[in-house]
Amino acid sequence: MSPLTTVILTVVLIVLSALFVATEFSLVSSKRHRIEELAPTSRSARAALRSATELPILLAASQLGITVCTLALGATTKPAVHHALTPVFESTGLPTVAADVVAFILALVLVTFLHLVVGEMAPKSWAIAHPEKSAMMLALPMRGFMWVFRPILISLNHLANWFVRRSGVEPVSEVSEGQDPEALRELVQHSTDAGVLDPEYGESVNRVLDLRSATIGELAVPGDVSSIPAGATAKEAQQGARESGHLRLLVGSPGAYTGVVHVRDTLAAPSDDSPITPYVRPLLRMAGTTPLAVATNLMRIGRHHLALVTLEGGGSGVVTMADLLPRLLDLSKAHKEGEDA
Repeated sequence: MSPLTTVILTVVLIVLSALFVATEFSLVSSKRHRIEELAPTSRSARAALRSATELPILLAASQLGITVCTLALGATTKPAVHHALTPVFESTGLPTVAADVVAFILALVLVTFLHLVVGEMAPKSWAIAHPEKSAMMLALPMRGFMWVFRPILISLNHLANWFVRRSGVEPVSEVSEGQDPEALRELVQHSTDAGVLDPEYGESVNRVLDLRSATIGELAVPGDVSSIPAGATAKEAQQGARESGHLRLLVGSPGAYTGVVHVRDTLAAPSDDSPITPYVRPLLRMAGTTPLAVATNLMRIGRHHLALVTLEGGGSGVVTMADLLPRLLDLSKAHKEGEDA
């Protein structure tokens, strides 16, 4: 093989190895939702999404390509460099055996350096720095490679999965979309213990993570209900607001509330003896097991500032939007500090 042919073949093999490495790391590092945004207008994005659903096959294809390139470099470039360097060292006066050993070692180091640094580490760093861009750019060529060698890749993947299952781990076929709340909680705790994360900030993050399992029943105080009779007058509503300290009052009797009235609306009544019926608004009812996020959404959509919550084990309580916002926005501590000041 001529020197020029060897150089061209070496460059081709290193470039191919770099493409396989970049494909592997780009798809693992990329954010799927960013690629999905481009999928309607980009064929490459759609190809990348298909590869993301076949992660084991993609990784098998990448590893197969990298392995073949490595073996090919070892079978062609290393011997060529070895044979080219041996006469050079012999010309310096070294014995033939010594010259051959030195040339072999230098050839091995040179080829390993080119493959490791140029063919693997550099494309890996580039793919991690530009995951979505590299994933889409390399998706179509990789899909073609996977189509040609799919029977081999499937066989290799089945064999690998057999070994994985034997170790007690269930293989996955798609890229994970981030951390679950428990994993994030452990990460926050570890960062706090290591002194990397401020304890107060870590506590705030944990409170936010608690929102996933929090229910509206946790905010409702049993029996904390201010109400007035259904036939009350505007004057009675205003008197009830002054006594309870609440601007919004339930209308009706315990177990039979029909609505809610805001004392501000009763100020527009023609007289103090006017009934509150025209000013009664619908009452939002929900179970105490309703997730906090769902409850907030229901109150926001219906423009309800107050909800009657039925608690487990009987009883009921009232929750207002003012109760929800500090929990959702993690302003409880700031509110307390403001009151202390």
